[in-house]
Amino acid sequence: MKLDILVLPGDGIGPEVTREAVRVLEHAAAKWNHELRLREGLLGGTAIHETGVSFPEETRRLALETDATLLGAVGLPEFDNLAPEKRPEKGLLQLRKTLDVFANLRPIVAYDTLLGSSPLKDDIVRGTDLLIVRELTAGLYFGDPRGISGQPGERVATNSMVYREPEVERVVRMAFELALKRRKKLTSVDKANVLENSQMWREVVMTVAKDYPGVELDHVLVDNCAMQLILNPTRFDVVVTENLFGDILSDEGAVLAGSIGMLQSASIGDRLPNGVWRGLYEPVHGSASDIAGQDKANPLAAIGSAAAMLNYSFGLKEEAAAIDAAVQTVLRNGPLTPDLKPAGTAATTEEVGRAVCATIG
Repeated sequence: MKLDILVLPGDGIGPEVTREAVRVLEHAAAKWNHELRLREGLLGGTAIHETGVSFPEETRRLALETDATLLGAVGLPEFDNLAPEKRPEKGLLQLRKTLDVFANLRPIVAYDTLLGSSPLKDDIVRGTDLLIVRELTAGLYFGDPRGISGQPGERVATNSMVYREPEVERVVRMAFELALKRRKKLTSVDKANVLENSQMWREVVMTVAKDYPGVELDHVLVDNCAMQLILNPTRFDVVVTENLFGDILSDEGAVLAGSIGMLQSASIGDRLPNGVWRGLYEPVHGSASDIAGQDKANPLAAIGSAAAMLNYSFGLKEEAAAIDAAVQTVLRNGPLTPDLKPAGTAATTEEVGRAVCATIG
């Protein structure tokens, strides 16, 4: 199969973890005789340094020409005090909107070998296996009006959480479809006791649910969900929620997985004319500039994101499963990066990537 992929290493540790994800992709392509075409672009802080903007037109063109995009990380401390439209993260939002990847899938699994890495008790975390489906291209991050007006001391800051009914329906329907392939339980998270936006969200969920009588549905307020993820994470199977809530809740999942370096993500849009699902794949973690260039970042989330790309965008389930199995073997036997608190000497980013390839065989 021809795999036409755009690679956006991004900022901080992004190039290091992406390098290992690409290594695994190249290894899998060679093993299963796929034609791998990789093109590289700029996004985020590195793009600002080289072009003056966080999402260059060349990157936009490449993203629309290729079938799937693999992203490292976006963000640099030097931009932290700038207005949102001038920060590296603006480029990521523009990329998501350009590709219209409206459903962000974030699996959170507590592997037995990593139970000791979580600050929670083993008996709470053990058995956690959930999937957060986050709406990604609408809501508070994109709504208008927005901005800051007025004079210092009297300023007014405005952001708008805007959802249109079709935007809710399509991500909710995808969540139901994913629940059918898992344990057939869907939890919808909202703030319907306060927000009109969430009231409409809940109404749409209940309407779509009529088409999926085999899926058990419950509704949980976002503050309660945040608490239940820590107290009783095994109660969840698939969780669907809007953009802001999903951003926060999925990062909370790092406590369950033992390290944010373990959290992969897949952002899915519509099918392309060639039958491929357009997708954007990236680890959940940030750019971690404090450890950039030290070859100690955990690449497993980036590698897992590459496996998700093979699965969702290209339908290569055998190859994706082989990568996932190799990651689990490495988690059991090592080598492991410092964030996973290995009993012996910690490994480098490259050593972990090479170990995954060697385990695939």
